[in-house]
Amino acid sequence: MSEYGGFPGTRPRRLRVTPTMRRMVAETRLHPADLILPAFVREGVTEPVPISAMPGVVQHTRDTLRKAAVEAVEAGVSGIMLFGVPEEAKKDAAGTAGTDPEGILQVAVRDVRAEVGDELVIMSDLCLDEYTDHGHCGVLDADGRVDNDATLERYAEMAQVQADAGVHVVGPSGMMDGQVGVIRDALDTIGKEDVAILAYTAKYASAFYGPFREAVGSSLSGDRKTYQQDPANVRESMRELALDLDEGADMVMVKPAGPYLDILAKVADSVDVPVAAYQISGEYAMIEAAAEKGWIERDKAILESLTGIKRAGAQMILTYWATETARMLGRR
Repeated sequence: MSEYGGFPGTRPRRLRVTPTMRRMVAETRLHPADLILPAFVREGVTEPVPISAMPGVVQHTRDTLRKAAVEAVEAGVSGIMLFGVPEEAKKDAAGTAGTDPEGILQVAVRDVRAEVGDELVIMSDLCLDEYTDHGHCGVLDADGRVDNDATLERYAEMAQVQADAGVHVVGPSGMMDGQVGVIRDALDTIGKEDVAILAYTAKYASAFYGPFREAVGSSLSGDRKTYQQDPANVRESMRELALDLDEGADMVMVKPAGPYLDILAKVADSVDVPVAAYQISGEYAMIEAAAEKGWIERDKAILESLTGIKRAGAQMILTYWATETARMLGRR
């Protein structure tokens, strides 16, 4: 035995001695095509509105959203997930702005489709929380609880208007039972069989959503623990996964990403459809805040966090750093 404690010929450090060697033997490779850019577009603004808890992220105008889409294409990003932020006066109990063909999200989908066509996979958030005056992801019953089946009717309408606007993929994020099947039927009924469904299969009731609620101007008071998943549970995610696949999901997602890498790995090992993970607002904000304090190296932390998500099994990663990261990767 040698003095370093190993046997002759068994020195793993030989494969780490230079950057080129490390790159050559890397088991996990992050690529611009893995990335999807979440983007917010706000109705009635003439300049982008900074999101205070997410430095560098804004609520776009229609014009700046088009520019962001072009930049994403040029960087090699594969997709963009659009979130609409309506004027406050247009919110109501049923979230009707979400199904208005002239609502901000549908207008934004048309804008981006006209700007970049099929060069970017255009995805839309399919949920009512941005549009309801109570901030929940569905319509409420007489007791103030989210009514699952009444909400599904609204989701079916949302899917159809988003598809008519030109979206490639709808992303139902409300965690209602049966949402994927209802949406698939609604799309097929109007001849939109080619519109895919990215199911938010494992969406946890996380403490890391805080900055996002500012980003979408949420009116929520309280929480969503009665329909989003309990962070303590694993088997529940696998039941949700089986249901979503049975109902026709084309892709599945785990959200958040970083705190749920075990769930992500378990999902990825169990399916033969593409798996996405969403690096959410709180994950973004923590890295940005720590970097601003000088506690961590920002760019290295971004790449490490995304590599970890991909290593756990994500084929696609939604991240607010999508365009920036794609540019970084292009320079490596």
